[in-house]
Amino acid sequence: MEVISAERAAQLIKPNDSVIVSGSGGGHAVPEAVIAALGNRYESESQPGNLTLIHVVGIGDRVSKGAAHFAKPGMVKRVITSALIDSPVFIDLAFADKIEAYTLPQGVLSQIMREIAAGRPGLITKTGLHTFIDPRQAGGRQSPSAKEDLVELMEIGGEEWLRFKPFPIDVAILRGTTADEDGNVSMEEEAILGEMLSTAQAARRNGGKVIVQVKRLAKRGTLPGKSIKIPGILVDYVVVDPEQRQTYATHYNPSYAGELRVPLESFKPLPFTPRKVIARRAALELRPGAVCNLGAGISTGISAVAAEEKILDHVILTNEQGFIGGAPLTGPDSGAAQNYSAAVDQPYQFDFYDGGGIDCAFLSFVEVDPNGNVNISRFANKIVGIGGFINISQNAKKTVFSGTFTAGGLDVACVDGKIEIRQEGKYPKFVKSIEQICYCGPFATQQGRKALFVTERAVFEIVDGQLTLIEIAPGVELERDILAHMAFKPRIASDLKTMDARLFRPEVMELAKDAAFATAQS
Repeated sequence: MEVISAERAAQLIKPNDSVIVSGSGGGHAVPEAVIAALGNRYESESQPGNLTLIHVVGIGDRVSKGAAHFAKPGMVKRVITSALIDSPVFIDLAFADKIEAYTLPQGVLSQIMREIAAGRPGLITKTGLHTFIDPRQAGGRQSPSAKEDLVELMEIGGEEWLRFKPFPIDVAILRGTTADEDGNVSMEEEAILGEMLSTAQAARRNGGKVIVQVKRLAKRGTLPGKSIKIPGILVDYVVVDPEQRQTYATHYNPSYAGELRVPLESFKPLPFTPRKVIARRAALELRPGAVCNLGAGISTGISAVAAEEKILDHVILTNEQGFIGGAPLTGPDSGAAQNYSAAVDQPYQFDFYDGGGIDCAFLSFVEVDPNGNVNISRFANKIVGIGGFINISQNAKKTVFSGTFTAGGLDVACVDGKIEIRQEGKYPKFVKSIEQICYCGPFATQQGRKALFVTERAVFEIVDGQLTLIEIAPGVELERDILAHMAFKPRIASDLKTMDARLFRPEVMELAKDAAFATAQS
């Protein structure tokens, strides 16, 4: 192992290399100093070019950090990731077909690191069947020049499976907190664990280099062996950045690292807006002891609602980054968590998810068709990507999809316990057909999985394979405020209910006193 500067590390990457970068979202375990130096090198030397960039989760501040350091003309030929939304400049490059863009499920990219490390023939899974990941649809492609088949359909034992093919890794750029003189790396201050070990092993299996950015160095033999996440036998170079931040938004929060727990009063309540109404209605689906996943968007607010309602300790919230229990965060540090009971490497969290471990998943939606198919990936000239959505929704026993009823200029208020629509959104979300299938309603129904769709004014459920309106908000007129803004007419439940009046008032709903939670606390 050799300790080098970020600038020297940038010189190690060659034209045409396949480079994988660790991290998640807004700077969580992202080796920012190294990739910034690599971007600077390209600006001054126009080298290295024609790279393949791989990152399991979207990384960036949605402006200039993270993957955006690679978004220079000619620097990257191909991007393989689960999400582009954190580096919007790549969305523009994909739409202009200036790069080969693939968005594959986050769990697939996380788990395939182990397959590559072991020299196995790829990842074989059902994740992605009957979605745009399926080669019978788009095969995960997001740009016309993305010609290579990265996934293929197989039949094993009379059942359909997808095989995600292994890819080369020439350089792995990873991150930890402390490295000793032998290159052993610990992650005690990191906000996530990711798949650091598997990625380093995969790079080594491919004959690639492993560069790890850390905050500090330690003397040989002083780091406890059980604290090591990347053994020194896998590390070629260490870059020390004393100014390394825990995330882009947070220099260091000990609760993110699991160093301590914070009182529930420390969780900031959500402002009383339609988004909180939606998060509250979704939270009504929580049950004591249920294992849940909180996805991105509005759903991240469910942990704040659970904390405010004093029921957080009675449910088990998780996120795909590997946290079990506690409260997954919302806002710029989304992906991290506080007060968690355990943190596991990301591939193992997805093993649990794929195996049906989630009782109820809380995810977002952008478009929904009459059959309950959902799109969150590509719409309105925007390529968001898929994140962990497919792994989660395809394997959870029940999924609650949350979102506003329309989009684009929607102005909704809660007045005297009723919904008041002051300005309708320009874009309907319930449409006749969707651009990409990210959740296949008929396939879920066939497997016996349940789905609920929660908005600020209405709640739908898939019943007998058809989207069915089951609840309507007080103050809303069915024809004027719901049906008139849908491209199709849903089935309407014979016992159409009014949404819980507590949702539309600013005071705490006192969910802890509801029958299920009151019994759990007694």
